[in-house]
Amino acid sequence: MSYAGPEFEPRQDPSGRPGRPRRGPALAVAALVCGGLLCWLGYEAVGAPDGAGAASSGAPSSSAASAPASSPGGGPPGKPSGEPSGSASSPAAPGDDGKRPGGAAGPLEGKVVVIDPGHNPGNFRHTSEIARRVDIGTNRKECDTTGTATNAGYAEARFTLDVAHRLRTLLERQGATVKLTHDDGSPAWGPCVDERARIGNTAHADAAVSVHADGAAPGDRGFHVILPAAVHDGAADTRAIVAASRDLGERVAGNFLRVTGEPPSNYLGGGSGLVTRKDLGGLNLSTVPKVFIECGNMRDSADAALLTSGTWRQKAAEGMSEGIVSFLRGS
Repeated sequence: MSYAGPEFEPRQDPSGRPGRPRRGPALAVAALVCGGLLCWLGYEAVGAPDGAGAASSGAPSSSAASAPASSPGGGPPGKPSGEPSGSASSPAAPGDDGKRPGGAAGPLEGKVVVIDPGHNPGNFRHTSEIARRVDIGTNRKECDTTGTATNAGYAEARFTLDVAHRLRTLLERQGATVKLTHDDGSPAWGPCVDERARIGNTAHADAAVSVHADGAAPGDRGFHVILPAAVHDGAADTRAIVAASRDLGERVAGNFLRVTGEPPSNYLGGGSGLVTRKDLGGLNLSTVPKVFIECGNMRDSADAALLTSGTWRQKAAEGMSEGIVSFLRGS
């Protein structure tokens, strides 16, 4: 997710310096890790080697064209080095029907999860459509943006779809019903941020997670999970979901840190890996527990090396999955 876009203005800390946190509250996430470890001794993990990651997990690979950075109307999405082009939905796998081998029900049978892959690879072809303003409750903002990209041209929209496919497979193997807000070029652009929230609301999702990667300055690195603020303005009323969303976000952050080894953001969240915002339509308009996760900074070389690795993207999906499962099971 690029902070240059309409949903993502840059923030400043009280000192006036953009994005540089005080070292004080540090690592609230660390306290979550122990709980995640205790909860997940028996969890099944699915691995994927570099170069084979997309194929083995059912995730789509990236197209070959390269993209400049993160402004609407930027170039077409690129692909990470060493990975094939093409697109495919997740293949059928044992347990994808909500049943484990032998016909046993998965632990998440009856639960609904909505995964929202940030942006859309087709957005750059539809800049006028995504520039249309929509109501996010507190004000009006553009429908969507193109997202960001690595310096080598691997687009955030490709990254988010890949991780979303991997995450869907993991959750379906646990018995959950999983819905994506968009997939495999349908729709061709968007959806708009208000529609993304509406998809989760209409599905009566037990949890919704929007997957992103950041476009901050080089040297700024790490992940952070964005939680909804308590907003009651116009069409937005998040008061009923704030507490549950924080619980979901803390569990996702703790497990993401443990599984991926990616550090909490060094430029937002004061080292906690958690940020609360009231300016995102996808959160403001949600009536179900929902969080965003920025998995890393695409413009930092250390983070970009991880984000373009199929092996690491599998770990990212596993960390998110374990957090979501922990939340849904209340364990």
